[in-house]
Amino acid sequence: MSMNIGQAAKASGMTAKMIRHYEQIGLLAAPPRTEAGYRLYSAADVHTLRFIRHARDLGFPLAQIGELVGLWRDRERPSRQVKALAQAQIDALEAKARELLAMKASLEHLVHCCHGDDRPDCPILDTLAAPEAVR
Repeated sequence: MSMNIGQAAKASGMTAKMIRHYEQIGLLAAPPRTEAGYRLYSAADVHTLRFIRHARDLGFPLAQIGELVGLWRDRERPSRQVKALAQAQIDALEAKARELLAMKASLEHLVHCCHGDDRPDCPILDTLAAPEAVR
């Protein structure tokens, strides 16, 4: 069963623009086209798009998604390669979580220091305007 890009987008939970982007960067093979130039997607293409979407939902960068797609298609691959990619993503997410918590703590401190009244002085704005980066 073939479907156009709109149908493939709906079936995969992506936009047509994202599907074209994934084709352009090589995550998805370019599908055959009709004589009028319309793309025709198969059920397998939609399955690949869902795989990509799920990997994106877990925060994998596009380069790693490309690796995961390759591993997924390779039935002879050792699972340790997949596990290593997933562990690297966990490590990256943990680092990002630490960064976000540090930003939150800085903002909480600034909010605590601000009187939030009718006075114009504001340590939040003063800190943002400081020549040194906010830490």
